[in-house]
Order: sequence, then C-alpha cells, then structure tokens
Amino acid sequence: MTDSTTTTSTSLPPVVSQKDWNAASAALLAKEKAHMRAGDALAAERRRLPMVEVTTGYTFDTPDGPKSLLDLFEGRNQLIIYHFMFHPDWDEACVGCSTEVDNLGDLSHLNARDISFTLVSRAPLAKLAAWKTRMGWTKPWVSSFGTSFNEDFGVTKGDEEDHKLSVFLRDGDRVFLTYQQGGRGNEVVLNHFKLMDLTPFGRQEDWEDSPAGWPKGPRYEWWRFHDRYADD
Repeated sequence: MTDSTTTTSTSLPPVVSQKDWNAASAALLAKEKAHMRAGDALAAERRRLPMVEVTTGYTFDTPDGPKSLLDLFEGRNQLIIYHFMFHPDWDEACVGCSTEVDNLGDLSHLNARDISFTLVSRAPLAKLAAWKTRMGWTKPWVSSFGTSFNEDFGVTKGDEEDHKLSVFLRDGDRVFLTYQQGGRGNEVVLNHFKLMDLTPFGRQEDWEDSPAGWPKGPRYEWWRFHDRYADD
C-alpha cells in the first residue's frame, strides 16, 4: 500500500471557508439521508421475501454435543448463520472471515430481539475450538463436518469454500430459509470498513474512487489476522 506520507498538498481536496464547508456538508447529508431511506425500503422488501422450507435433517458437532439446525435457534424464532470459510485440511482459518468475526459485537442485543447467531464451518470441531481460543472469541461456532450442509447452502463447491450469511425463521418445529447474502453483502458485519468509509483516505484499496495521489493498494493484500499486524 502506498505510504500516506507521499500525499502532497497538490492532491488535497479544496480548502474552503467554514461557511462553504457547511454548505457542502449539508448537500452531502441530503444524499446520505436519501441513501438511508432507500436502505430502509430494501429492508422492508426483504422482510416480505418468500421462504423455502428446510427439510433435510442436519446434525452439527458442537461443544455441547450433537445438535440439529432447530437446536441452533436456542428456543428463539430467528437464526442468523455466518458460513465461515474453514476447509477441513486448512491449518488456519480464512483471514477475511476472521476479520468479520472480530467485528461482531455482543450477541445479547440480537438475542433480545428473538435472534440467535452462530458460525458454521466445515472443519472439524477441534480445529474450530483451537482457532477460537487463539483469536479470543466467545461467539458460538459449530462444525458441519461430515454433512451436506455447506454444499446444500452453496458455500462449498467441489473443494472450494465461500462465505455467506443465511437467515432462518422457525415456526414450531419447521425451519425456513428467508434470506441469504454473500460477497460484499457481508459488509453488514464489517464495521471497520464503514468507519474507514468516513475517513478522507477511505479503505485505501485499488477499486475506490479517490482523489489523485490518495494512498491505495491491492484489495485483500493488507488484511491480517488481528494478532499479525504487529508482525509488519
């Protein structure tokens, strides 16, 4: 990534009076409010999506013994699963997925709104437990090893792993898939990106539209496990 010290005064945005800055900020705020209202409209449409019933019986390996998909609801009516990329043969988990879990807050706020949350990976439970300890995480994490769960939900294709969020609704003992998102849709979890987006330099990745001379570098390459940044 380009060192930010290479930025010169010629590449800075215009420097204006407080009055002009207030006017420019107000114009941007109007666009931000429109963007937020559009997001609210999408959320309303999302709540009205049709559902598909999940009829396959899956058994997950958990620290508390085998559990079904219904058990993962923990008595609540809604469940969010983050499909965390961890191939059974890998010695380390996915760095991007690890970053997403780092950004997760206290789940009690979700639980208070009738929502349970868990991570699911294909690696055996022992590997998940070791990685959870290294990262200092407390989030629920179960293994789908030996089941078709990952394949059925499109996060394992052949020998390739993918990451997604899947949302489920329970009606008695019946379970329904209501929503699924992957790719940049998972940025809903990545609070650090949203904070970076507020800064002048942004994420400093090559795809961004930034002023000439702003620091940029290849996407993904700067990502590290949170205990590895000090190594750089």
